[in-house]
Amino acid sequence: MTVLVAYNESPQGEAAMRAAVAEAVRRSQELAVLVLTPQADTKVPASLAHLLDTVPGTVSVAPIVFRAEQADVADAIVDQAEAVSADLVVIGSRKHSTVGTFLVGSTTQQVLLDSPAPVLVVKASYA
Repeated sequence: MTVLVAYNESPQGEAAMRAAVAEAVRRSQELAVLVLTPQADTKVPASLAHLLDTVPGTVSVAPIVFRAEQADVADAIVDQAEAVSADLVVIGSRKHSTVGTFLVGSTTQQVLLDSPAPVLVVKASYA
């Protein structure tokens, strides 16, 4: 039983991480983190390391996984959700214009349609 968070270094990514931690605590589940920004190495970004330091000791954190540079973001999220048998996928979403609101955002929409688990979409203002 796992909560997967798709993280990137942005206010939306931080909000998604905070929401995922809260859900992992509430559900007593493991937290899995997919870093969406491809890395030259597998060093955890400082901003993510800081957030991981705040994860309660009651939550187990799986090894951090990084998206391959050639992988589509939505496909990487869905593939990782399948790989960890996620019970919940948490992603961040930025504010869109009126037209953008109608379209939701192609990555968000694809994850919502293709995810094997329920998806929680979080705005940057999540505290």
